[in-house]
Amino acid sequence: MLPPGRRERKKAETRRKIADTARRLFLERGYDAVGIRDVAAEADVAVTTVFAHFASKEALVFQQDQEFEQGLVRAVTDRTPDEPLVPALRREVLALVRHCTADGSAPIRRMIEASPALRAYEDSMMLRHAQALAAAVAADPGQPRSATACRALARFAVDAYGLAREADDPQEAVDEVFRMIGAAWGAAAPAVTPAAGTATGS
Repeated sequence: MLPPGRRERKKAETRRKIADTARRLFLERGYDAVGIRDVAAEADVAVTTVFAHFASKEALVFQQDQEFEQGLVRAVTDRTPDEPLVPALRREVLALVRHCTADGSAPIRRMIEASPALRAYEDSMMLRHAQALAAAVAADPGQPRSATACRALARFAVDAYGLAREADDPQEAVDEVFRMIGAAWGAAAPAVTPAAGTATGS
């Protein structure tokens, strides 16, 4: 039996092999023309092994789904105490956009856009990411905003990814959207009520 470290590396290697094989077959033959059995045979694994790593055929295309969600959450939870929330999220979203607009990504994007099943899966995935991000923001220590404000911030941040990915200048699009997000987030902060007996000025 493999020790824990080697076992995890082996699982990661198998997952990567399956995902890379699936993407290659999808791009060569077309998404609809390739089945799970085709992927399993080409990757030299059992069909049950494919499903042990990926819950559906659609998930094979979005192989870094979990990593992207975890990155958004960590942008909130792992930032330094003196780092504001919105710039931390902007940095993570920009990193995701750069990853998904890198050289070689266009054929995959065209495949997703051409498939109703993949577009629907992506929409549900983005909603799930926004929900996870909203929960992390709401749980942030000292967070004074309402649950609605936290959910709105999360949805806008995730939507910024989609908008920037399609823009001619992705970085400028991220900057533009996050300027608006920052202004809205600042406006959502509750007003500070002066302490009793404190002069408020004229």
